[in-house]
Amino acid sequence: MRALGIDIGGTGIKAAPVDVVAGTLLAERKRIETPRPAEPEAVADVVRQLTSEFGWTGPIGVTFPGVVAGGETRTAANLDPAWIGMNARDLLSNAAGQPVEVLNDADAAGIAEMVFGAGKGITGTVLVLTFGTGVGSALFTDGKLVANTEFGHVHLRGHDAERRVSEQARELHDLSWGKWAGRVQEYLQHMEALLSPELIIIGGGISKKADKFVPLIEGVRAQIVPAAMRNDAGIVGAAMAATPA
Repeated sequence: MRALGIDIGGTGIKAAPVDVVAGTLLAERKRIETPRPAEPEAVADVVRQLTSEFGWTGPIGVTFPGVVAGGETRTAANLDPAWIGMNARDLLSNAAGQPVEVLNDADAAGIAEMVFGAGKGITGTVLVLTFGTGVGSALFTDGKLVANTEFGHVHLRGHDAERRVSEQARELHDLSWGKWAGRVQEYLQHMEALLSPELIIIGGGISKKADKFVPLIEGVRAQIVPAAMRNDAGIVGAAMAATPA
């Protein structure tokens, strides 16, 4: 079974066709910069372009960096506020000319990690965190997703946590790996106090450099591991959502 997975991020929009049974990309992914401003019609044009570039016909799954319920986007922290209250499923289906399913980006990445990656076969509570432009989260209990958690927006020192611990924050403030790891450690300790996960999976592009900061994190009881699928998890999870079993 195949579907096109499209992963909308704050800085880039990535896509590739996916074998959803194997959890693998069927072609090299394509990436287009996220439009600025990231208004709905502008992003829909990119979805249209990516669909066309793959010559795709069939189901399409699209991730969105915000709360998604019933195809409606209810928050849009790192995109244009015009998305709030938008029926994204209809907008993107019309743009692509194909049926589209829309879900939260971190939820999509988490689904892929739990089926094919670092969370495969793990029971209990698993927290997946994606560090990029912001911080996305996906929470699983005995393999079942608790959708739209958005834990990047819990308050830490009076601000949204992602303003301190995202990869963008590390780059913006030119933080050393040690200083950034200290911030991430404080955040993980806060999340552990709330959720008591057995496993924390670190995803997003930063997972490729997990060896630079994960060993520096102390005082967290949960096991911390990098995402096995790395930055492809969102694309695979999106495709999986478009082809439910």
